[in-house]
Amino acid sequence: MTLPVPTLDHVVINARDDMDHAADVYKRLGFTLTERGYHSLGSMNHLAMFGTDYLELIAVPKGATTGRMDLLTFPLGLNGLVFGSEDSAITYSELTKVGVPVEPPVEFTRPVKIGGKEHDARFRTVRMKTGVVPYGRVYYCHHFTRDLVWRDEWRHHANGVVAVARALIVEPDPAKGAKLYADMFGAESVRDIKGGKSVVVGNSRFDIVTEAVLRAEFGDSVPDAEGRLAYMAGLTFRTVSVAKVARTLQDGKIGGVAQSAGRLVVPARQALNAVLEFIE
Repeated sequence: MTLPVPTLDHVVINARDDMDHAADVYKRLGFTLTERGYHSLGSMNHLAMFGTDYLELIAVPKGATTGRMDLLTFPLGLNGLVFGSEDSAITYSELTKVGVPVEPPVEFTRPVKIGGKEHDARFRTVRMKTGVVPYGRVYYCHHFTRDLVWRDEWRHHANGVVAVARALIVEPDPAKGAKLYADMFGAESVRDIKGGKSVVVGNSRFDIVTEAVLRAEFGDSVPDAEGRLAYMAGLTFRTVSVAKVARTLQDGKIGGVAQSAGRLVVPARQALNAVLEFIE
């Protein structure tokens, strides 16, 4: 038995049914977004592609009555943390053997235009069963057509971002929240940090902390929990230049920004209820 190696595929910001607003905000934050795509499952998206991972904005069309209606049950903000899988069938089999509660793989497609021609990007996901994760969606994504997703022309961003360095999760009991990841990847993938636990995810990490720890680090920039005890709170991006980020945010009229040496924070109220940190 070989457990999957934890690698970050992408992170997901839920825009519910207002993709126009979400796309405008993230463009003003300095991200280059791909054309709007439409999944065969009924959702739509824009991507901001980085070196080996990406940010996804996801929504359902306004007035939709079918498709990914579950997106309307979640608040605005960070809602998905997605691991990479080279073979979804093996991922599902190995996780099932160790008792991780996952659903069988689901395959879907999304048309992609490249050079004026339309192609089908194909994916297969392995998701946690309903109720396993109290703070959003955690799953694996197996790309069959990576060449249609990771394209260099989409990796250049005005804010200089090159990678997702960290995702922040609020849990009243971080040790309890970290157990799922220890089961998924082995106990050595989980480390102690001040006020919580950290999961090693390739070149990134997922920090599971209490709300008090989050507020101590980010102050009033934290998201509105909307009554939730556990939630995905925000992201840390690695950029080639914090100064470049600052100029881009000024051009985009993004307010409330806090800047210090090698670090810049955009409050959640300016970024669809997800606090965003940029570091060099």
